[in-house]
Amino acid sequence: MSSKILSGAVIGLNCELVEVEADVSPALPGIFIVGLPDKAVDESRERVRSAIKNSGFYVPRGKVTINLAPADLKKEGPAYDLPIAISILITTHQLNLKNNWDQQVFIGELALDGQLRPINGVLSICLAAIEKGIKKIYLPEQNGAEASLVRGLEIYACRNLEQLVNHLSGQKLINQFTAPEFFSAGNQSISPLYDMAFVKGQQHVKRALEIAAAGGHNILLSGPPGAGKTLLAKTMVTILPVMTMAESLQVTRIYSVAGLLPSGQPLITERPFRSPHHTASGVALVGGGAWPRPGEISLSHRGVLFLDEFPEFPRQVLENLRQPLEDGIISVSRAAGTLQFPAKFILVAAMNPCPCGYLNDLDRNCSCLPAQIINYQKRISGPLLDRIDLHVEVPKVKFDKLTGDQTAESSAEIRKRVQRVRDIEQKRFGNLGIITNSEMSSRQTKDFCAVDEKTIELLRQAVNQLGLSARSYFRILKLSRTIADLAGEEKIKLEHVAEALQYRPKVE
Repeated sequence: MSSKILSGAVIGLNCELVEVEADVSPALPGIFIVGLPDKAVDESRERVRSAIKNSGFYVPRGKVTINLAPADLKKEGPAYDLPIAISILITTHQLNLKNNWDQQVFIGELALDGQLRPINGVLSICLAAIEKGIKKIYLPEQNGAEASLVRGLEIYACRNLEQLVNHLSGQKLINQFTAPEFFSAGNQSISPLYDMAFVKGQQHVKRALEIAAAGGHNILLSGPPGAGKTLLAKTMVTILPVMTMAESLQVTRIYSVAGLLPSGQPLITERPFRSPHHTASGVALVGGGAWPRPGEISLSHRGVLFLDEFPEFPRQVLENLRQPLEDGIISVSRAAGTLQFPAKFILVAAMNPCPCGYLNDLDRNCSCLPAQIINYQKRISGPLLDRIDLHVEVPKVKFDKLTGDQTAESSAEIRKRVQRVRDIEQKRFGNLGIITNSEMSSRQTKDFCAVDEKTIELLRQAVNQLGLSARSYFRILKLSRTIADLAGEEKIKLEHVAEALQYRPKVE
């Protein structure tokens, strides 16, 4: 007799349902798994054998063949332990499962004593189950809260294999898991670790960060060591608006697949802030690997990616940012196929003006040779700089401001203005599939960023004198749209474009 039940294979951020079949035949005893399993799946035969025995059941003495279909789809991870064990118990008549095998999904890792351990990617599996019309899912107890984020599923969170078998046999039923009421992104308050109120001076930098947060624009901070670039970058996340439920689910799905979902926190409600070291590899930054996983740019989706010491990153690593900065997605291509991960983040980069850091400093002399300065600045390519909307110089803070008692505007107050602009953007774009001004296409920029003749003349002069590219032109319009929104203006005015032009890099 053979048996068949359903499980799920996470591929990128998506999931494909997998049929787990078991068959016992008279031959030398052993468990054999076929269907392109990886090492973790292949080793599950030993975990399953011990879990079945230690849960009070028996392992058949014949040859047990486990097939994971479709056979041409690679299977990875320990999530198949539970469906393999259940399939074996059904095949050996130790468990009688009714014919509705195609209406329930089993996932979970088994310990040697039969206890169930949590797995990654549960949210993706549950979403796939709903799309396929699946009614029930059985999973480890620790994954129950994450699964409950998907409405419409009957969720049964189990502690161990024995408890699940008793439930399926009708001997002792498991209560259906219900979601706690506090899973609401809109009601979550963010306690900023870094508040703008305690950043001395740098008012023009704070203004630029506010514009970047309101419109989702990229920003580059350049200044001498100790000017506060890193501190200002860390305050960026505290002025971003509270995430919507849709954004929280997107970010949670990414972190679940990556195995980075915090323990006891099934829903991520705070915007991500990722700050990889400049020694990070290209794969770490954009994602990939033999079994592709999200990289730092996807982990900062709908949040902030902070690249400190920007020129110290290898140039070939930084060049990987060009496509996601433009498209908001990253495509990871392998021989087996191409996967896409979302990457709509705000890039905040920080750099020194030269290797020693004191170029154009009024108090200290620069010790760098002209060739060293040129080579240092050329580590960042022109096409990458062209994708950064705001280029801001961060000077040293004067001693009087450092020791002053005056408290600056708090992050909470700035966030209110940013939230107001985000509400305007939401109303403006409606169902266009974009959230911020920076995401507008060229056609949408033409529709929502109309300017008068005087402003067009200013833009014409700027393009000719600064040698701006077509991309820069459209980015200036998007930036002007955000500045106008902060000012509460429906139309873009001359002063809004003038301010946007001030944030373009200076031509040497």
